[in-house]
Amino acid sequence: MKFYLLLIATTIFFILPSDTKAQDPIFGQFYRASTHLNPAMAGVYNGRFRVQSNFREQWSSILPNKPFRTIGASFEYKVKVLQGDFMNFSGTILNDQAGTSNFTTNRGNLGFSYLKQLTGGRYNDYNSYLVAGGQFGFGQHSLDYGGLWFSAQYDGANELVDNSLSTGENLNNNSTDVYTDFNAGLLWYTILDHNFSFHAGGALQHIAEPNISFMENDEEILPRRFILHGGAELPFSDNLSILPAALVTFQGPSRTIISGANLRYTNRDWDEVALRVGMWGQISNKLEDKILLNSMIFNAILEMEKWSVGISYDINTSSVSDLSNGRGAYEISFIYTQPAKYKQKVECPKY
Repeated sequence: MKFYLLLIATTIFFILPSDTKAQDPIFGQFYRASTHLNPAMAGVYNGRFRVQSNFREQWSSILPNKPFRTIGASFEYKVKVLQGDFMNFSGTILNDQAGTSNFTTNRGNLGFSYLKQLTGGRYNDYNSYLVAGGQFGFGQHSLDYGGLWFSAQYDGANELVDNSLSTGENLNNNSTDVYTDFNAGLLWYTILDHNFSFHAGGALQHIAEPNISFMENDEEILPRRFILHGGAELPFSDNLSILPAALVTFQGPSRTIISGANLRYTNRDWDEVALRVGMWGQISNKLEDKILLNSMIFNAILEMEKWSVGISYDINTSSVSDLSNGRGAYEISFIYTQPAKYKQKVECPKY
């Protein structure tokens, strides 16, 4: 077994079957971490600029001192270039720490997207856009060997780990080389009414499949990640709508699907205040390619004119639920949007 694979298995205790194959972290509130999901979703907001931030903590019930933590943030700035068209510039950062080895991923990207109006204007009943986006950036992985042990350090006679024994591995590097990274994506959406819309998109991340090996003169690629996602807002009335959505992602042997819906309620007497509540399911494959319901996600979101806050909690339903007592993860998201001037406004779907 290659050292990198042994390291990953040791880091996450091999008892978390849905995560052992995952290379990239996934936010449960994926629809509120848009620039991490698809470069083409940058700029799809009705404002001049936008700030998004996300925090996720997982498996604290199993690893109370070393839970998995993921922090993401992004900044976007939009400029009108033609009648109905816009371009958007973005910057995205991500920090992910996993387990007893402090296996850490750091990434930073600069992005560009172009929003091309397909239909809309004075003589059309609805607006639709096609958006293309790309990201270029850098990444690096690091770890702390002090929290790990290896098979060569296991004393079979006494059935214990002896950290004084040699690991039998070349542990000269505790970080990978800095690698370059490329992502690209497309998004289509249409607005039929103020609370009636559809959107669909796809993205390809880690196009160049960078080398993330800790070993000198060795290669361990970061597999390309394929993403498909879509959603809608369907009205029940002027005040109440439902927002179903789904995410499908493939990376190496890993498969993950998150789907569900939010109910959104607003009242014009509330002055731009809206509430959302929702339920989602996450499905992943195990090592033997069996599909299982990994978690149920419950969330609530408060929207104001310029900002919104979302909270969610994952209830673990996988084979480790007895060990974790069903406690999976909690997540917090924050979005601030600076309103646009009249000439800079663009209709966008809610997601």
